[in-house]
Amino acid sequence: MQPEFWYKKWDSNQIGFHQSEANPYLQRYWPELAIAPSARVLVPLCGKSLDLLWLAGQGHQVIGVELAEKAVEEFFSEHQLQPQISEQGAFKVYRTVAFELWCGDFFALTAEDVAGCTALYDRAALIALPDAMRQRYAEHLQQLLAPGMKGLVITLDYDQSQIPGPPFAVNDDEAQRLLGQGWQLEKLEERDILDESPKFVQGGVEWLVERVYRVSSR
Repeated sequence: MQPEFWYKKWDSNQIGFHQSEANPYLQRYWPELAIAPSARVLVPLCGKSLDLLWLAGQGHQVIGVELAEKAVEEFFSEHQLQPQISEQGAFKVYRTVAFELWCGDFFALTAEDVAGCTALYDRAALIALPDAMRQRYAEHLQQLLAPGMKGLVITLDYDQSQIPGPPFAVNDDEAQRLLGQGWQLEKLEERDILDESPKFVQGGVEWLVERVYRVSSR
């Protein structure tokens, strides 16, 4: 999947993946992780998600990574925030006290760039990537985050032959294979959400399951 795909999505405002409120799984399960309020949280492929605001509201410094600059600019403008903007390696970084949004290719991110991040929140990154890229994503993510990391990963599962992604289907076996090599995974919830997903119903999908995982470094 090429960057132009996501640029076009944002330029044409085809952002059905953007939620109008903070994710309920995040609100339900994040407090159970007992992550220190001062922790830095990495949010890959963050878009302009309201989850960023929710995490900042818990006292965290939020480190988001997003390919589309329009998404980053809209996040700050929609919340009346005035970031400082700088160039750092391959990235354009937008900073305020609570947020650092790194605009650029996630795979160009280094462990030094996210030094001090001890928490992870992935709602829309793993499932945004086609099969060939998910292994690379998982390996890179585990290289970035140090031992002691805790976080949440949310996946979506359905019959991929019935409708093309994104979002792409990631079943439980794949999640365990991709992320379980270096981390511990615990499935917290599994729920069929087909009735809440008209796009998938119209596409002929017969079942649609969301899964929420607690992840931690071994």
